[in-house]
Amino acid sequence: MTVTTLSTATFAGGCFWCMVKPFVEWDGIHSVTSGYMGGNLENPTYEDVKKGSSGHLEVVQIIFNEEIFPYKKLLEVYWQQIDPTDDGGQFQDRGSNYRAAIFYHSEQQKLSAEQSKLYLANSGRFKKPIVTEIRAAETFYQAEDYHQDFYKKNSEHYKKDRAASGRDEFLQDNW
Repeated sequence: MTVTTLSTATFAGGCFWCMVKPFVEWDGIHSVTSGYMGGNLENPTYEDVKKGSSGHLEVVQIIFNEEIFPYKKLLEVYWQQIDPTDDGGQFQDRGSNYRAAIFYHSEQQKLSAEQSKLYLANSGRFKKPIVTEIRAAETFYQAEDYHQDFYKKNSEHYKKDRAASGRDEFLQDNW
Protein backbone atom coordinates (compact mmCIF):
# COMPACT_ATOMS: atom_id res chain seq x y z
CA MET A 1 0.00 0.00 0.00
CA THR A 2 1.36 3.40 -1.01
CA VAL A 3 0.92 6.26 1.41
CA THR A 4 0.52 9.65 -0.21
CA THR A 5 2.08 12.47 1.74
CA LEU A 6 0.57 15.85 1.06
CA SER A 7 2.36 19.15 1.50
CA THR A 8 1.15 22.71 2.07
CA ALA A 9 2.12 25.89 0.24
CA THR A 10 0.81 29.39 0.92
CA PHE A 11 1.06 32.32 -1.47
CA ALA A 12 -0.16 35.91 -1.40
CA GLY A 13 -0.66 37.53 -4.76
CA GLY A 14 -3.18 40.29 -4.35
CA CYS A 15 -6.85 39.43 -4.52
CA PHE A 16 -7.22 35.76 -3.66
CA TRP A 17 -10.04 35.35 -6.18
CA CYS A 18 -7.48 35.59 -8.98
CA MET A 19 -4.99 33.26 -7.31
CA VAL A 20 -7.13 30.11 -7.11
CA LYS A 21 -7.75 29.16 -10.73
CA PRO A 22 -4.09 29.13 -11.86
CA PHE A 23 -3.30 26.40 -9.33
CA VAL A 24 -6.46 24.33 -9.02
CA GLU A 25 -6.38 22.78 -12.49
CA TRP A 26 -3.07 20.88 -12.18
CA ASP A 27 -2.70 17.18 -11.43
CA GLY A 28 -1.36 16.71 -7.92
CA ILE A 29 -3.17 19.71 -6.48
CA HIS A 30 -5.67 18.48 -3.90
CA SER A 31 -7.15 21.80 -2.81
CA VAL A 32 -6.72 25.55 -3.06
CA THR A 33 -8.33 27.51 -0.24
CA SER A 34 -8.67 31.27 0.01
CA GLY A 35 -7.78 32.81 3.34
CA TYR A 36 -5.67 35.17 5.39
CA MET A 37 -2.19 34.96 6.91
CA GLY A 38 0.46 37.12 8.48
CA GLY A 39 -1.54 39.48 10.67
CA ASN A 40 -2.08 40.25 14.31
CA LEU A 41 -5.81 39.65 14.69
CA GLU A 42 -7.22 36.24 15.59
CA ASN A 43 -10.02 34.96 13.35
CA PRO A 44 -10.08 37.93 10.99
CA THR A 45 -13.04 38.48 8.68
CA TYR A 46 -12.85 39.66 5.09
CA GLU A 47 -13.88 43.14 6.24
CA ASP A 48 -11.06 43.19 8.84
CA VAL A 49 -8.48 42.25 6.21
CA LYS A 50 -9.93 44.52 3.51
CA LYS A 51 -9.57 47.55 5.83
CA GLY A 52 -5.84 46.81 6.02
CA SER A 53 -5.60 47.19 9.79
CA SER A 54 -5.33 43.49 10.74
CA GLY A 55 -1.90 43.03 9.15
CA HIS A 56 -3.08 39.97 7.22
CA LEU A 57 -2.55 39.36 3.53
CA GLU A 58 -5.08 37.66 1.29
CA VAL A 59 -3.57 34.26 0.50
CA VAL A 60 -4.27 30.93 -1.12
CA GLN A 61 -3.28 27.80 0.73
CA ILE A 62 -2.52 24.87 -1.55
CA ILE A 63 -2.50 21.24 -0.51
CA PHE A 64 -0.48 19.27 -3.04
CA ASN A 65 1.29 16.01 -3.74
CA GLU A 66 4.98 16.86 -4.02
CA GLU A 67 5.65 13.72 -6.07
CA ILE A 68 3.17 14.74 -8.78
CA PHE A 69 3.50 18.53 -8.63
CA PRO A 70 6.74 19.62 -6.91
CA TYR A 71 6.99 22.81 -4.86
CA LYS A 72 9.46 24.26 -7.37
CA LYS A 73 6.77 23.96 -10.06
CA LEU A 74 4.28 25.72 -7.75
CA LEU A 75 6.79 28.57 -7.45
CA GLU A 76 7.05 28.81 -11.25
CA VAL A 77 3.27 29.07 -11.52
CA TYR A 78 3.14 31.56 -8.66
CA TRP A 79 5.66 34.02 -10.11
CA GLN A 80 3.69 34.09 -13.35
CA GLN A 81 0.54 35.31 -11.52
CA ILE A 82 1.96 38.43 -9.88
CA ASP A 83 3.97 41.61 -10.37
CA PRO A 84 6.97 40.72 -8.19
CA THR A 85 8.25 44.33 -8.36
CA ASP A 86 5.22 45.93 -6.67
CA ASP A 87 5.32 46.25 -2.87
CA GLY A 88 2.21 48.42 -2.66
CA GLY A 89 -0.29 45.71 -3.55
CA GLN A 90 -1.12 43.91 -6.76
CA PHE A 91 -2.70 45.49 -9.80
CA GLN A 92 -5.90 47.37 -8.89
CA ASP A 93 -5.83 46.09 -5.32
CA ARG A 94 -3.68 48.48 -3.31
CA GLY A 95 -2.48 48.29 0.26
CA SER A 96 -0.40 46.05 2.47
CA ASN A 97 -3.16 43.43 2.61
CA TYR A 98 -2.72 42.85 -1.15
CA ARG A 99 1.09 42.57 -1.24
CA ALA A 100 2.71 39.53 -2.77
CA ALA A 101 4.47 37.07 -0.45
CA ILE A 102 5.58 33.47 -0.27
CA PHE A 103 4.90 31.90 3.12
CA TYR A 104 7.18 28.90 3.60
CA HIS A 105 6.22 25.85 5.69
CA SER A 106 9.69 24.27 5.89
CA GLU A 107 13.35 25.16 5.54
CA GLN A 108 13.37 23.39 2.16
CA GLN A 109 10.49 25.56 0.94
CA LYS A 110 12.33 28.65 2.22
CA LEU A 111 15.48 27.67 0.33
CA SER A 112 13.52 26.89 -2.86
CA ALA A 113 11.65 30.20 -2.64
CA GLU A 114 14.86 32.17 -2.09
CA GLN A 115 16.54 30.41 -5.02
CA SER A 116 13.58 31.03 -7.34
CA LYS A 117 13.46 34.71 -6.32
CA LEU A 118 17.19 35.08 -6.98
CA TYR A 119 16.85 33.34 -10.33
CA LEU A 120 14.02 35.70 -11.31
CA ALA A 121 15.99 38.74 -10.12
CA ASN A 122 19.01 37.68 -12.19
CA SER A 123 16.96 36.78 -15.26
CA GLY A 124 16.70 40.37 -16.49
CA ARG A 125 12.95 39.92 -17.05
CA PHE A 126 12.15 42.93 -14.84
CA LYS A 127 13.96 46.26 -14.71
CA LYS A 128 12.85 46.98 -11.14
CA PRO A 129 13.95 44.92 -8.09
CA ILE A 130 11.99 41.82 -7.06
CA VAL A 131 10.36 42.86 -3.78
CA THR A 132 8.10 39.86 -3.06
CA GLU A 133 8.62 38.84 0.55
CA ILE A 134 9.54 35.35 1.69
CA ARG A 135 8.12 34.80 5.17
CA ALA A 136 7.59 31.98 7.63
CA ALA A 137 4.06 30.60 7.52
CA GLU A 138 1.81 31.63 10.36
CA THR A 139 -1.72 30.71 11.35
CA PHE A 140 -3.94 30.31 8.31
CA TYR A 141 -7.49 31.58 8.60
CA GLN A 142 -9.88 30.29 5.97
CA ALA A 143 -11.89 32.99 4.23
CA GLU A 144 -15.66 32.99 4.32
CA ASP A 145 -17.44 30.39 2.16
CA TYR A 146 -18.57 32.89 -0.46
CA HIS A 147 -14.89 33.56 -1.30
CA GLN A 148 -14.07 29.89 -1.92
CA ASP A 149 -13.95 29.02 -5.65
CA PHE A 150 -15.27 32.50 -6.39
CA TYR A 151 -14.28 32.20 -10.05
CA LYS A 152 -16.80 29.36 -10.38
CA LYS A 153 -19.57 30.53 -8.06
CA ASN A 154 -19.66 34.11 -9.34
CA SER A 155 -18.05 33.78 -12.74
CA GLU A 156 -19.45 37.00 -14.24
CA HIS A 157 -18.35 39.12 -11.26
CA TYR A 158 -14.96 37.37 -11.28
CA LYS A 159 -14.46 37.96 -15.01
CA LYS A 160 -15.37 41.67 -14.73
CA ASP A 161 -13.15 42.20 -11.69
CA ARG A 162 -10.21 40.40 -13.27
CA ALA A 163 -10.64 42.27 -16.57
CA ALA A 164 -10.63 45.62 -14.75
CA SER A 165 -7.60 44.72 -12.62
CA GLY A 166 -4.90 44.97 -15.28
CA ARG A 167 -3.53 41.60 -14.16
CA ASP A 168 -4.00 39.81 -17.48
CA GLU A 169 -2.36 42.60 -19.49
CA PHE A 170 0.62 42.66 -17.15
CA LEU A 171 1.00 38.88 -17.25
CA GLN A 172 0.74 38.81 -21.02
CA ASP A 173 3.31 41.60 -21.41
CA ASN A 174 5.78 40.17 -18.90
CA TRP A 175 5.46 36.40 -19.12
